[in-house]
Amino acid sequence: MRAAVLRAHGESPAHAEHPDPVPSAGQSIVRVTAAPVVPLDLLCASGTSYFGQQPLPYVPGVQGVGVVEQSDVVAPGTRVFFPTSAGMSPGDGSFAERCAVPDDDLIVVDAPVADAQVAALGLSAVAAWMVLTWRAQLQPGESVLVLGGGGAVGQAAIGTARVLGASRIVAECRSEEAKQRALAVGADEVVSMTGDVGELTRAFSEATGGSVDVVVDPVFGAAATAASRVLAAGGRLVNLGGASGDEATFSSAVLRSRSVSVLGYTNNALTSEQRRDAFTAVLQHAAVGEIAVAYESVPLHEIAAAWERQSAGLTAGRLVLTI
Repeated sequence: MRAAVLRAHGESPAHAEHPDPVPSAGQSIVRVTAAPVVPLDLLCASGTSYFGQQPLPYVPGVQGVGVVEQSDVVAPGTRVFFPTSAGMSPGDGSFAERCAVPDDDLIVVDAPVADAQVAALGLSAVAAWMVLTWRAQLQPGESVLVLGGGGAVGQAAIGTARVLGASRIVAECRSEEAKQRALAVGADEVVSMTGDVGELTRAFSEATGGSVDVVVDPVFGAAATAASRVLAAGGRLVNLGGASGDEATFSSAVLRSRSVSVLGYTNNALTSEQRRDAFTAVLQHAAVGEIAVAYESVPLHEIAAAWERQSAGLTAGRLVLTI
């Protein structure tokens, strides 16, 4: 089969021939139609992640969309979304014509959403949904600040907050393009990430009307520090990434005086059932245009160029390989 094959850690995968997957007990074979290129793919392929260096060569791709070809639990021809552990443990991922997937990880896709959009939403949308419903327990009428609002998680979080009845949604973005993406999916206002923490705190305070109930934080760093300073009494900041750095500073006086919570989140903590329920809910709203992520389709044979663009941050949305 044709696949994107990683032959050296730290390099780009190459479009090449690769052996077809052979299913083990409890696995299905999926003919892949779309797969997003996400930061986790690059991290795993770098060979420097906390997952360690996996045996080479392997096919990257930690999630994908496709049609079941062979399975003991799902009828052939069924459309599915699936995660993989490519780069986190030995084995191949979704950047190929076919992929072997544990049966428990198959999520049937019934919603009338294009495969590329399903892939673009993917686990980023699962994270946004679970951060707001499970970790932050957002209530109708509460306000939300989304850091990194132009990214895939940010866009999905803005749509999710709107669906859940947030009264006001403010996004933080770094570029004009990201700002437009955040506004397109429903942000009421966008704050640019400029200046120092004090300046950003003032901008957040003005945009949120003085305080905010929930912060969705996939970036951490200075933005998280500033956001923590505008949390309302009982506010919750949920961190699910460190795109801007691995450290942030929080005031003990602020945390204690307002009884706020700083929470962590990872998709890895979800059960298969939680992941399935979250993604099914997201797709129901995506089908009517309430949750979306901007994306660009790229054919599989252009994987090397797509990989380099993702590495350099030269994308106008999620890059989705079409296969």
